Amino acid sequence: MVKLKLTRAGRTGIPFYRIVAVEAKTRRDGKYIEKLGIYNPAASPKVLEIDLEKFDAWIKKGAQPTDTVASLAKRLRSAKGTTKSTTKSTSKATTKPTTSTEK
Repeated sequence: MVKLKLTRAGRTGIPFYRIVAVEAKTRRDGKYIEKLGIYNPAASPKVLEIDLEKFDAWIKKGAQPTDTVASLAKRLRSAKGTTKSTTKSTSKATTKPTTSTEK
């Protein structure tokens, strides 16, 4: 059975992940069949790139994504607008307190 998983790269304390298709019994950082994308949570802003066409092709072939990979794909789809999103905009205007020294 094929799974869609994250494999860890990067150095200590600064993780970087590849989103890959692997055999289910393969160890986390073992040999993979195909690279589907990247996820870098240490970057500011966080970087998430997934080839959704390849991702969907693997799903159609019967590959099972892990919970984390499935949520990352869902997040990317909602950000790109390929699925309807019901999230509200949370951006608020911030105002700085003004100090007036005029008399």
